[in-house]
Amino acid sequence: MSTTDPANTHAVFKAYDVRGTVPDQIDEELARRTGAAFVRVCDASAIVVGHDMRPTSPALAAAFATGAADAGADVEMIGLASTDQLYFASGDLGRPGAMFTASHNPAQYNGIKLCRAGASPIGADTGLHEIRDAVSRPVATVASTPGSISQRDVLEAYAAHLLALAPVRGRPLRVVVDAGNGMAGHTAPVVFERVGDDIELIPMYFELDGTFPHHEANPIEPENLVDLQKRVLAENADLGLAFDGDADRCFVVDDAGRAVSPSTLTALIAARELAKEPGATVIHNLITSRHVPELVTELGGTPVRTRVGHSFIKATMAETGAIFGGEHSGHFYFRDFWRADSGMLAALHTLAAVAESDRPSSELLADYQRYRLSGEINSEVDDPAATTRAVEAAYAGMPEATLDHLDGLTVTTHDWWFNVRPSNTEPLLRLNVEGPDETTMSRARDEALALIRA
Repeated sequence: MSTTDPANTHAVFKAYDVRGTVPDQIDEELARRTGAAFVRVCDASAIVVGHDMRPTSPALAAAFATGAADAGADVEMIGLASTDQLYFASGDLGRPGAMFTASHNPAQYNGIKLCRAGASPIGADTGLHEIRDAVSRPVATVASTPGSISQRDVLEAYAAHLLALAPVRGRPLRVVVDAGNGMAGHTAPVVFERVGDDIELIPMYFELDGTFPHHEANPIEPENLVDLQKRVLAENADLGLAFDGDADRCFVVDDAGRAVSPSTLTALIAARELAKEPGATVIHNLITSRHVPELVTELGGTPVRTRVGHSFIKATMAETGAIFGGEHSGHFYFRDFWRADSGMLAALHTLAAVAESDRPSSELLADYQRYRLSGEINSEVDDPAATTRAVEAAYAGMPEATLDHLDGLTVTTHDWWFNVRPSNTEPLLRLNVEGPDETTMSRARDEALALIRA
């Protein structure tokens, strides 16, 4: 089957991006057609294109650029880039953008993240399916005036913009950064050089290598943080930072070698942003710790709860003018960064908070963690909808429980809550549970799991 057959294009064009294996699902011809379709759907006269360190990324990005130029757009290639670096280029230059990356997926995968000018996301309902359908049709003729393809380096400007938003000042810090052989190995040296001598950078796995020889570049999985945790302790470091493959997500390890919940970082950054703009709105998804909306309210802000997924976060930020948004998956969104997510900007906020404090990072971050979260637990089930209905029936008669369906099923009591929601791509149910202590959380978790796995 050709990669541009309708069945294949429907398989690789997902809800938020293009993703598949190379070359059987994604090849240069599909990339070229996608470039042309992207320009026509966005009615773009100029675009920016970046790519990650995967062996297949440069050729795919070049083919996309050729298709875009043939469709009449001028293309500026920013070369090796993190996804948030591409968002910076789109926002700063006011042009639609394309980023070639498969994020944390294994080496045989690649993909394309697309955005309109100003880093505005393109998803299934906002142009991605229109692009998909155009890719499946016969190739259009070259525009009467094809566009040009040129090179532009935006890395220094990107670093300067981030540090203008989150300057790091205060006591000296020793910081271990695990790039996972991904794009943080490209961006972190430039960003940290601008921070100055007060930050001692201890690099781990900075060599750009899309085969990921040390561990998967997916720090949400605990096993991929083990090397960083050991190194933080061995170096007597103040903090550890881990990034995923395209460096749009950031995870933190404290000075005691403990992994820090993304909900904790959401609360910390929300407090910092509200200090700059009292009364502002902060977005959080429904599996984020309840400490986040509690803290936002205590600080005089307005918390707004959304479904899981960046398209919902970004859309709600645009509707409400929110200053910041956080997801429990490690994505952090900033109004002053075109409402886009940036792992590096989240990292700088964390460094700034620790540098400004005279306490160890473990003590400082403990202030932003009131509850115990289970983490996401996946269960394979034959019929996710039927299983969810069975769970709902078990809790529907509980007097102290409230149920809602914003995203899957959420059951909330005064002590604990859990959310169970289906995967978009697999026969899985995903469970997240939170309680005031380990015992209460574990009891609620085990009760819900018993129903799900019955």
